[in-house]
Amino acid sequence: MTQTISSQGVHCCSGRQKKLDARIPQNEIDGIYDSISNIYDLWGGLTESRARSRALELAEIKNGQKILEVAVGTGLAFYEIVKKNPDGINIGIDISAGMLKKARKRLSQISEANYELKQASAFHLEGEDAQFDVLINNYMFDLIPFDQMDAVLAEFKRVLKKEGTLVLVNMTVGEKIGSGIYDLMYRISPRLMGGCRGIRLSEKLKEHGLHVKLREYHQQCLFPSEVILAQK
Repeated sequence: MTQTISSQGVHCCSGRQKKLDARIPQNEIDGIYDSISNIYDLWGGLTESRARSRALELAEIKNGQKILEVAVGTGLAFYEIVKKNPDGINIGIDISAGMLKKARKRLSQISEANYELKQASAFHLEGEDAQFDVLINNYMFDLIPFDQMDAVLAEFKRVLKKEGTLVLVNMTVGEKIGSGIYDLMYRISPRLMGGCRGIRLSEKLKEHGLHVKLREYHQQCLFPSEVILAQK
């Protein structure tokens, strides 16, 4: 189930959204994802695969580019990125050692690929300004408190080249029948949802001077996701 919304029609943060701020401290997130790394691919396949695939389509990866994926997880998207960009530079980071271990195992299936996987934080990206052609980020901002998102977006903008491409996928506020079950689960137990809650990020991107070209709503197994294509 897909709904496309132009940048002119993107919803801003609602009052309901503000009530669902992140409830798990950032210093506990890596431990949570270490503990679920062995089963994450099952969840990702059942609820996130369509949105993740759409994000890769929108990224329009071209061989020879310099690409960063932040919150690479078990490498579900990064594997496809590396295959599309064998002669370019591919860097994937995550705060969870357990998730990175799974990603390295997945990427080992590609011979003579040019990539680097490392444990690092989205709040402090390494390297110089304006270095990446494409930055991809899947299911991370829905873990971050609203008042900490600005720091991450400032880093994203810093490392992107002028007119560079930013593609984001987040758990979002449900817009279709049945999707509210995940907000309910979060209210009952944030850890049951891996710390994720529904957000809408487009307005925050605009505040940082990023041009939102497209926002799509996807729902898979009732799980609501937004896919955003933006440009520096």
